Amino acid sequence: MRVLVVEDERVLADTVAVGLRRESMAVDVAYDGDTALEQVSVNDYDVIILDRDLPGVHGDTVARTLVGDGHLGRILMLTASDAVEDKVEGLTLGADDYLAKPFAFVELVARVHALGRRAVPPLPPVLERHGITLDPANHRVHRDGRELSLTPKEFAVLQVLMRAQGTVVSAEGLLEKAWDENADPFTNVVRVTVMTLRKKLGEPPVVQTVPGAGYRL
Repeated sequence: MRVLVVEDERVLADTVAVGLRRESMAVDVAYDGDTALEQVSVNDYDVIILDRDLPGVHGDTVARTLVGDGHLGRILMLTASDAVEDKVEGLTLGADDYLAKPFAFVELVARVHALGRRAVPPLPPVLERHGITLDPANHRVHRDGRELSLTPKEFAVLQVLMRAQGTVVSAEGLLEKAWDENADPFTNVVRVTVMTLRKKLGEPPVVQTVPGAGYRL
């Protein structure tokens, strides 16, 4: 899952980003509304965590723009106010969910996972394919009843492949969904990660390489 954190409190933004990366999410950060709109114009995000009170372009305007442009990413709006009227206004602007500050990080993670499942078509809470079960919320993977120990990036790559439901995912697609904007597009990190993931998944092999196209499960 790729997430954009839009928050002008830099310590909070960076802390949230680090925590979500530990949950095997690819996370980019924007500290103002202008930067957020720029990043959304060049990257596809599954979830956008959007602070409402932003410098420059206000969070409300960012939300309206995303909805008006037909962006498919789900919006989780953050605010310092938990008043009912503020929540209603935020949802009316186009937010899919609303969370007041201060918040518990575990609740934020749960809400991000819930929003990430609202894909097209909708995805189940636990993904299953070829004897593999992947539980994003609890960060656990089993194959034929055997629990696997995966690194965050291996987990993220497997999740992207399972969400693709048998269709081919290019190396560029994996890089975009499992790594953040700082990833080097010319690196062999995708190939290496797929190789180590294959070893941990064991026999019979389930991750196929499609020459010139990418990978599929």
